[in-house]
Amino acid sequence: MYHFKTIFFCLILLAEYSYSQSVSDKNKESYWPKVSPKSVGVNPLVIDSIHHDIKNGKYGLINQFVMIRNGKLVADYSYKNDYKTISKKYDTINHQYNYDHPDWYPYYKNTNLHTLQSVTKSITSALIGIAIDEKLISGTDLKIMKYLSEYKIENNDSRREAITLKDLLTMRSGIEWDENNYEDAQNSCVLLEADNEWISFVLNQPMDAIPGTIFEYNSGASVLLGKLLRACTGKRIDAYAEEKLFKPLGITNYYWKITPDGEIDTEGGLYLSTTDLAKIGYLFLQKGKWEGEQIISESWISESTSPIVEDINPKNNRKIGYGYQWWIPKHAKNTTEIFNGNGYGGQYIMVDLKYNMIVVINSWNIHGRSEKSAWKILEKRILPNTKL
Repeated sequence: MYHFKTIFFCLILLAEYSYSQSVSDKNKESYWPKVSPKSVGVNPLVIDSIHHDIKNGKYGLINQFVMIRNGKLVADYSYKNDYKTISKKYDTINHQYNYDHPDWYPYYKNTNLHTLQSVTKSITSALIGIAIDEKLISGTDLKIMKYLSEYKIENNDSRREAITLKDLLTMRSGIEWDENNYEDAQNSCVLLEADNEWISFVLNQPMDAIPGTIFEYNSGASVLLGKLLRACTGKRIDAYAEEKLFKPLGITNYYWKITPDGEIDTEGGLYLSTTDLAKIGYLFLQKGKWEGEQIISESWISESTSPIVEDINPKNNRKIGYGYQWWIPKHAKNTTEIFNGNGYGGQYIMVDLKYNMIVVINSWNIHGRSEKSAWKILEKRILPNTKL
């Protein structure tokens, strides 16, 4: 009888343990309760149609589609793509900047950590904001060059001394940079990623404008942000991010690429799961607050996602703004309605303030990518089918 009771209680404990583990695993999978689209005012047919179109390849190689509204998970679809087979068509050199190697792209070495590419820039900006909140950085008017005096600069230009933190954040550094075509071997970002001394490479590019005057997309400027944060906080950005951002949000799994000179790649080197990336968006939607704790000041959230550059290309019909490493695709009267983090190959974190909504899409379309872009899904498909 004694042995029977022992076995019986062990089975109960095992069942309770298994249940607690399943609940724990479920909570890890989704921070937000899952609800039907209709319950939060979204036409379910549009979600079904988007899911159908993704499965049928309309948007190329999509890996995950997540949508959150009013703090509820409305959609979370994952898609399998055979990147090992796809990669055989291209260069097979195993290197962290070979964008066709399946060990590195789009997932990091068979994990669920997805490359974020330039969405890394938006998260770097958030960390700059936290350092300013902590008064470790005096503000966005900070002149950057005095923190980079260790680097030798050939043919210095007096305009370089005028570069401020704000100029870097808004892509108005005045540093000459051409990042238009990533398949061009002379693309400035391609040359940067092939160099052994990233900070020196960026600082030794010529100046072609007065800082703060002209928008020119520049991943090198985002590299300088990471170095500047380290100089001001005394911590490399990966350690600072873990302490000040990831740990409070319950993000335990991530990967940062390290550059040859030992810095963290803050222009495109962060990997997160799709749901953890959604947490970043949700933090911003909640004005920097997470479970009652103010992780980032509300003032930084507002300032960094404002259209400080009102129109990045006045020659274009569409008025796209830019904040502090955030794109502002929809704004009116200097008020932001939607802001995005966008990454090369199709990583999108889209935050709609008016509709209290986040859409996150992780994809990997680096060949013929322009015609397969999913970045209009929120504005063109979801919002017209959503009730306020």
